[in-house]
Amino acid sequence: MGGAILRGLIKSGTCRPEDLVCTAKSEATFNKIREYDAHIRVSSSNMAAAAEADIIILAVKPWLVAEVVEEIRPGLDFGRQIIVSVAAGIALNDLIQLVGAPLPLFRVIPNTAVEALCGVTFIAQYGATEEQTEQVMHLFSTLGYALVVDEKLISAGTALASCGIAFAMRYIRAAMEGGVELGFRPEEAARIVEHTVKGAATLLLESGVHPEAEIDKVTTAGGITIKGLNAMEKAGFTTAVIDGLKAANV
Repeated sequence: MGGAILRGLIKSGTCRPEDLVCTAKSEATFNKIREYDAHIRVSSSNMAAAAEADIIILAVKPWLVAEVVEEIRPGLDFGRQIIVSVAAGIALNDLIQLVGAPLPLFRVIPNTAVEALCGVTFIAQYGATEEQTEQVMHLFSTLGYALVVDEKLISAGTALASCGIAFAMRYIRAAMEGGVELGFRPEEAARIVEHTVKGAATLLLESGVHPEAEIDKVTTAGGITIKGLNAMEKAGFTTAVIDGLKAANV
């Protein structure tokens, strides 16, 4: 996720590569960063990198958050810096206990589409001013759609948008397989389904209408679209989607 955010910030023009400092433990990771953009600064010291940052993004595995915070805490500037955690499962209360001082804290859950500037990001905050919240909101809004939520909705947002990427991909895969069975070559089926899903989402984003309004436009009495929809519903399409979201909301 850290890499996706990094590439999205540069691609969107929100940050200059030379204004970003990335840390890692392996030279292989440093090489990947350099290959993407040689102007990105890299460091093996979390403390040194955090000391000069205005916004510190903790993009590590959840079980590494405590270790990283312990390392950077002595050098934190509580009057200037903001900490943003994108580690799944680490609540704001956890961060408060780890940081142990009054510092604006943000728990941020983006999905992988931030790399393509089409992401969805949920933002919850503790101890932040309106200006600081707007700053973090702006940062992630350049990577797609971002909204500030109560922390209790983070889990639901993760199911809907982060897990949702995988759920949408599974529909795309299924439709591709169906396209092959209908006679298209695999690569043709893939492009057809990808553009169809993109087109459906774009129609909704640009029109602002309910999905059912667009469905009505292509569904005629006795037609093939309603037959296909009814067959999917008979197989439990809507119920399966809702059940999957509820199962992922933990």
